[in-house]
Amino acid sequence: MDRPPPAADAAAFAGDADRVQSARRLVTASSNPALDRLAELAARLLGAPAAQVSLLSDVQTISAAVGTAAGVPTPLADSLCTVTATSAEPLVVTDALADARVSGLPPVTSGAVRAYLGVPLRGQDGHVVGALCVFGPDVREWAGSDVSLLTALATSAVTELELSALSVDLEAVRVRHQLAVSAGGVGTFDWDLGTGSLTWDENLLQMFGYAPDDFGRTIEAFNDRVHPDDRARVARALQESIDTVGPYDAEYRIVLPGGTTRWVRAKGQSLADESGRAARVLGAAYDTTAARDEDARIARVLESMSSAFFSLDREFRFSHVNGEAERVLGRSRTELLGGCVWELFPEAVGSEFERHYRAVAETGVPATFEAYYPAPLDAWFEVRAWSDPDGLSVSFLDVTERMRAQRALEAAHAATADAAERLRLIVRVSEDLSSTLDVEEAYARLAQHLVPALGDWCLVTLVDEDGGLRDLGCQHADPARRDLVEQYREARLQALEPGSYLFRVWRTGQPTGVASGATAAISAQLSPGSTARDLLGRLAPQAFECLPVRARGRTVGLISLFHDRAADRLSAEDLLLATEVGDRAGLALDNARLYSQQQRVAEGLQRSILTPPVQPDHVQVAVRYRPAARAARVGGDWYDAFLTPDGATVLVIGDVMGHDIDAAAAMSQVRSLLRGIAYSTGASPARVLSGLDAAMEGLDVGTTATAVVARLELSGERTHVRWSNAGHLDPLVVSPDGSVRSLDSGASELLLGIDPTVVRSDHVAVLERGCTVLAFTDGLIERRDTPLEDRLALLRSVVADLAGQSLEDLLDGVLERLVPGEHEDDVALLAFRLHPLAGDRPVEAGPERVPRGLPPVR
Repeated sequence: MDRPPPAADAAAFAGDADRVQSARRLVTASSNPALDRLAELAARLLGAPAAQVSLLSDVQTISAAVGTAAGVPTPLADSLCTVTATSAEPLVVTDALADARVSGLPPVTSGAVRAYLGVPLRGQDGHVVGALCVFGPDVREWAGSDVSLLTALATSAVTELELSALSVDLEAVRVRHQLAVSAGGVGTFDWDLGTGSLTWDENLLQMFGYAPDDFGRTIEAFNDRVHPDDRARVARALQESIDTVGPYDAEYRIVLPGGTTRWVRAKGQSLADESGRAARVLGAAYDTTAARDEDARIARVLESMSSAFFSLDREFRFSHVNGEAERVLGRSRTELLGGCVWELFPEAVGSEFERHYRAVAETGVPATFEAYYPAPLDAWFEVRAWSDPDGLSVSFLDVTERMRAQRALEAAHAATADAAERLRLIVRVSEDLSSTLDVEEAYARLAQHLVPALGDWCLVTLVDEDGGLRDLGCQHADPARRDLVEQYREARLQALEPGSYLFRVWRTGQPTGVASGATAAISAQLSPGSTARDLLGRLAPQAFECLPVRARGRTVGLISLFHDRAADRLSAEDLLLATEVGDRAGLALDNARLYSQQQRVAEGLQRSILTPPVQPDHVQVAVRYRPAARAARVGGDWYDAFLTPDGATVLVIGDVMGHDIDAAAAMSQVRSLLRGIAYSTGASPARVLSGLDAAMEGLDVGTTATAVVARLELSGERTHVRWSNAGHLDPLVVSPDGSVRSLDSGASELLLGIDPTVVRSDHVAVLERGCTVLAFTDGLIERRDTPLEDRLALLRSVVADLAGQSLEDLLDGVLERLVPGEHEDDVALLAFRLHPLAGDRPVEAGPERVPRGLPPVR
């Protein structure tokens, strides 16, 4: 070439969209230490003062350089590398000022380049994407070996560029997949910041009301659907993610073509290139309109509460405030919402409020406490705080009057150190009763708090829910006599006469006592010759008091205090203190009982819905259901196993979204609909799920759910399982040799209750005799502090370890190892095992049938 390339050549080079796209892909991943080393090697081996790797998209970008700086992108028309690229062959320049091809270019006219040697860089798709070059300010002759060496180094440079780009692509795929799973798999996006290309999957296109051909694959196409009032906020969130190479989280409204407004929640993550700058934003989004509607319902409930309530987000900013909270806190919603609690209420910093709030946020363990807030509130509050998915929820009551009364009581006892210690007894008892879920155990320990503060020894009695009495706890101030009191505790109730002081206090709710001669007075009420009478004589109390423990107008327990000296009997103030302690213990005990009753009722309701599974001759079916350890102890998890009229066995595992009574009610509807459709139609699992989707839409069952429906089909001596999966976790298959694999359906299909028109698929697998299939809900493996993949790996390991156990023992072992103790979510398990051969043939029941409209499996 004997003249500079015309501007049209550079424009045509820049106008090749496919080539530019190929180069841009490498630009986003181009900052690579290996490229810097290659540039340094090229300069050293060829004896040149400068070398560089240039990528040429619609501009020149210097990706690696030695002897010169990698600056801002420069126009293609000003670059010697563009001449190299457009010629598609090595460019050898001995004296640039005398070479008409490059003499007019700025690097030459400035004196920076006099001798130049460059070779093109070709991407794996064949496009010329840049150049590797060496150069200097002096005239130089280049040898053929120089060209060969630089060409070899160019091949290495392209390899490094492609590997770096591949690394970014693989990381993008991994993050995109994880985000899609955590967001329920509803829709994913991938925004390439270098090319500007925005990629949406089919679910996201459908959510935003786009047909595939209508979507422009740009951020502007996204903004066109975002509600005008939310665009600025969403743009700020995206820009912050890009600027910080951090997470992206936004909830906003979209306006569909028909004018319908929906709420969408999006979460994502910016990915950096090797230079640390954001190269991509990947994420997932899902429709939260239903959740917003539910939030509105909850807000109405919270607004009607008589107690104050507010919510804080993870940055401790107010996200919800009810009317009572406005009144108690003395601030309007406008002032509170969005404000930081530590800034709006600075006196809370360093106080019990901050200590408890931060502890609950970090550990997830609820807290109940009392604390004082100074002026302008100047009030005591009884506070209950618990964590929720978005931060912290707090309910509180103004207990200033009660605390003033308690302070007055403290002042009355402040005369002596002994009196002050007795007042602290209330605090210790309250902390003990609130420190354990086993309130009966804490109630039994009440005796240890009362002795020696209020007596030399003590017995604590519980009134059972069925009306019986039990002496739960005892204590003696003298360690040598504690065994004696323990023996008396075990023998007393059997020996006391029905008209004795203990039964009288129980029936009347009125305290009683003996000021002196207590041993004789009590012995007269014990059966003659009884062990209890003998033990009492050895203990020899001189005075005693028996006090009722009351809650909500009922006597729920009794406290018997004994004194070795008559002079030590309780004063009026001591009786008031003992009564206060008893009332606190009684209320805690009664609350625990009421909670347990609600738990039993709720759990009974759940188990009544989940009927026992069918047991065909050819297969054993086993199920387990474990409710959540907290809240209402019910939820949306279910299992089912039944026979259809044609003799096929249908097995179902499912999970309706939610963990409360409403979720259980919705689960009952969905389960009944599915069972009815499967039984009446005899259809394949995919058709059953499609029918269920249509029924949920038509009957306005306002919920979403995941489910796996499987149907066992017999064909000669073989058993096939035909199944369809609506967004549920894949079941596990355990072969007779103990190996474990997933019953994988490939791509995950949409949840139930979202789109009744979605097409669902059937899958078929052959099962050996002796195979076991285990289906489960997400409560078995999901934990806040452990990745889902790790929990799935643990489940596989546990199942493999228990493969040789009976089916019932396998399920018990899985629950014992994966959900020991308390757990936050309910869990349902369904397992079936094909019976081995009996002689030459399997033991089977029912005709050899397949669903209507499908060919038999062979």
